Amino acid sequence: MKAMSFELTSAARLDLLQIWNYFAELVSVDVADAMLFDLESAMTKLSDRPGIGHRREDITRRDLRFHLVGRYFVIYRPNTMPLRIIRVLHASQNLKRIIKA
Repeated sequence: MKAMSFELTSAARLDLLQIWNYFAELVSVDVADAMLFDLESAMTKLSDRPGIGHRREDITRRDLRFHLVGRYFVIYRPNTMPLRIIRVLHASQNLKRIIKA
């Protein structure tokens, strides 16, 4: 089994918990589990190929990349080992305000 190749900030952990709770309450536990699986799979893929995310200079000048998974952005630092996941946020949120350029 491959070791975890990414790490989550406490804010990213909270984001994932809130996403799971939202889907579990609104739809079902199975859907919530599937959403988390998709996000974690994307994070693993990003850790193998961190260049596939995009810079968003309209949101921040910090060295962060954004990768869309469904309607959620996985926001991460591309030059860290293991890959550091900063946040996991819904695309409709005010990302600039949350990320604080």
